Amino acid sequence: MRLGIVIMAAGKGTRLKSKRPKVLHEIGGRPLLRHVIAAAVQVVPPQDVLVIVGHQAEAVAAAVRDTGVRFVLQAEQRGTGHAMQCAEQATGDYDELIVLSGDVPLLRVETILALRDFHLREQAAMTLLTAAPDNPFGYGRVLRKRPGAPEVAAIVEQKALTPAQQSVREINSGIYAFRRAALYPHIGQLRADNAHRELYLTDLAGILADAGERVVAIEAAQATEVLGANTIAEMMDLDRELRLATARRLMSEGVTIFRPETVTIDSAVEVGPDTVLEPYVQLLGQTRIGSDCRIRSYTVIENTTVGDHVVIQPSCVIADSAIGKGATIGPFARLRPGCHIGEGAHIGNFVEMKKTRMGAGSKANHLSYLGDAQIGSGVNVGAGTITCNYDGVNKYQTLIEDGVFIGSDSALVAPVIIGAGAYVAAGSVITENVPAEALALGRARQVNKLHWAKNLRARREARKSEPPK
Repeated sequence: MRLGIVIMAAGKGTRLKSKRPKVLHEIGGRPLLRHVIAAAVQVVPPQDVLVIVGHQAEAVAAAVRDTGVRFVLQAEQRGTGHAMQCAEQATGDYDELIVLSGDVPLLRVETILALRDFHLREQAAMTLLTAAPDNPFGYGRVLRKRPGAPEVAAIVEQKALTPAQQSVREINSGIYAFRRAALYPHIGQLRADNAHRELYLTDLAGILADAGERVVAIEAAQATEVLGANTIAEMMDLDRELRLATARRLMSEGVTIFRPETVTIDSAVEVGPDTVLEPYVQLLGQTRIGSDCRIRSYTVIENTTVGDHVVIQPSCVIADSAIGKGATIGPFARLRPGCHIGEGAHIGNFVEMKKTRMGAGSKANHLSYLGDAQIGSGVNVGAGTITCNYDGVNKYQTLIEDGVFIGSDSALVAPVIIGAGAYVAAGSVITENVPAEALALGRARQVNKLHWAKNLRARREARKSEPPK
C-alpha cells in the first residue's frame, strides 16, 4: 500500500479581507500551510505530499518550496472536488490518499495517523475526520447509521437540519481519507448545484454510499485541532491556542514562565530546563535557549542560539546571532544579525552590535556601536566607543586582539587593527593600526587659555550696555 497526502491550498480566503493568500497568514510564527506540511511529512516523505495551489500559486509555492513537497496547479478554483480532479494524474502512483486543509494548522500528527489506520482497518472507500465542538453552529453535521457505528448515513448542512438533528454536535472537518480506486471512478458525478457553483468533496460521501461503497467516520480527540479560521480574529484565536500549547509544553519540560499568557513563543522555539522567562518576552523563529538562563521582560529574541547560564536583561532585541555560555546581555542592548558573543562576555546597556564577534570574557558595558568587528578575549570596550565601519559606499573590518583596553568615547576608523594588549586613550580617533602593547592617542593636545571664559563674559556684558544703533 502506497499512501499520498494532498493538501488543499488553492483558495483565496476572501473573508479575511487580505491581499495575502489565506494559507500564508501566520500563527505561531509560521504560515498556516507550513504547520500542515510539518505534520504531513511526519506521516509520509515530502515527495509524497502534494500541495494544490491556485490563488497566487507562485507566492504560495515559493513560501514552502524548501520543504520538498510537490505542487499541483488548480488554475481555476471551483471547489475541493475540482481540486482533486486536478490532482488525478499526480496521484496516479498511490493506493490511498489523505486529504488535508492547508488552513487547519493545529492538526496533530497523531490524528493523521489515527485517520490513516482507521481508514485501512475499516477497508473504507472514504473516511471522514469529524469533531464535536461545543458550538457546532454553521457546520455540516455528520449523521451516523446508528449511535456509535462507524458508518455514515448522511452529511447535512446547517440550514437543512431538522429540529431533531439540531442537537447533533458531530461535524465534518473537511479532512478525508480515500481509496483512490473508489475516488476517481465516481468523482465525475459531483455537481455544482449549490450557491457557489462549486464541486465539493463532501458530496462524495453520498455518491459512494449510493454506489455500495463503505463510508465511515472517526472523531478527532480534540475539536480545536480540526477547526480553521475564516476571519483574522478567528486566526488570532488559533494563534493564542498554539502559543499557549507551546508554553505548556515548555513548562512541562522544566521551563518557568511567569504570566504565560503574556509571552510570545513561536512553535519551533526550544528552551532548556530551569530557564526562567519573565512576562512579555518574545522568542521567535528558530530560537534555541539553553538551560539555567533568565530572559527578562520585554526582550525579543529571533533566530538566535543562547547558551546555558545566560542572563538577558530587560528590553533587549537580538536577531540571528549566537550567545555563549554565561554571557550577560543588556538591558536595552541590540544585537543585529551576525553577532557571536563569547562565553562570559558582557554586552551592556544601549550597546548595538552588527556582524561582530566578541571573545570570551570581553566587555562592552555602555553606549557603544560595534559593527563589522572581530574582538578578542579579555577586551574592555569603553563607553561611547564606535567602530566607524562605513565610508558611504563600502563596509570595513575592525580587528581588536586579545587583552586590549579601549578608552571611552573612542572612534576606531576601519579598516584598523588594535594589537594584543594595547591601550587606546579615551577620546581618541584611531585611523592607523596600533602595535601590540602600545598606547595610542588620537586626539589633539589640550590647551588651556587662562581667563578666556572671564573675558568672554565681560565682552558680553559690555555689549549689553551699549546704546542701540
